[in-house]
Amino acid sequence: MKTLSILSWNTLLGGRDASDDRRARAQIKVIDERKPDILVLQELRGFDAHGGSWMYAIEAQLGMRGFLATAPRTGHHIGVFIRPWLRPLRFDIDHVNFHHTLAVLDVTIPGRENPLSVIGAHLCPSGAQSRRREAACLGTRAAPDRWTIIAGDLNTCSPHDPEPDDWHTLQSHHRIRYLADDLQSIDRSALAHLEAAGWVDLGHMMGAASHPTVPTSGFRGGEFPTMRCDYLLASKSLAAQARTYEVLRNHATDGGSDHYPLMGTFAVY
Repeated sequence: MKTLSILSWNTLLGGRDASDDRRARAQIKVIDERKPDILVLQELRGFDAHGGSWMYAIEAQLGMRGFLATAPRTGHHIGVFIRPWLRPLRFDIDHVNFHHTLAVLDVTIPGRENPLSVIGAHLCPSGAQSRRREAACLGTRAAPDRWTIIAGDLNTCSPHDPEPDDWHTLQSHHRIRYLADDLQSIDRSALAHLEAAGWVDLGHMMGAASHPTVPTSGFRGGEFPTMRCDYLLASKSLAAQARTYEVLRNHATDGGSDHYPLMGTFAVY
């Protein structure tokens, strides 16, 4: 059985704190140890500068080819990286319908006639209505017979997950980002809309919905309740091929970002 692995991580400003790149180096080490076939990174701030030198550096260190979806309004770019055995067919960027940007990379898998579409997403952090509009755009891409995956930070809770224990202790100016229309509970509507369109939440399907992705232990006391904020969502035909799903929690990822990375594997033939 040939498997394909996908790792997704919100890097928190590309892993850089001003001139301090220790988090970026720690992130690269984690990724290199896991060696995903496809890598989707969010918040790659500054990766379009200096001729894309940071993008080239990641490509060289990981032995992967990268594609950068720029986010002109926010600077929170998305990068999609692939191994040489995958052949890119088409790369699209949408920063019109999305608060940050959307990256869509179609790749050919050797031995398969139909391509795999990889969607790198980072939904709006500042309100449920904006996220629902973005979810409506993503809903149209959920054709059940195609192999498609959404990987990224969706900034919302799942309808399958309980209300976070620390939800009501979160400061109100942070809580407003995730507030439902009743102005009391945490919003789950974006994920509900995506599932209604046919997307399959792999964390829920694989029994890992109790594993939060924010905040990491090194970034507590900030803007997040303890919840799943990051997701791998697959079309129905690709979800049927899922073999593993994991939130990568260890010493390195505790301090690498305010988000934990996700990794999933799929049988491709």
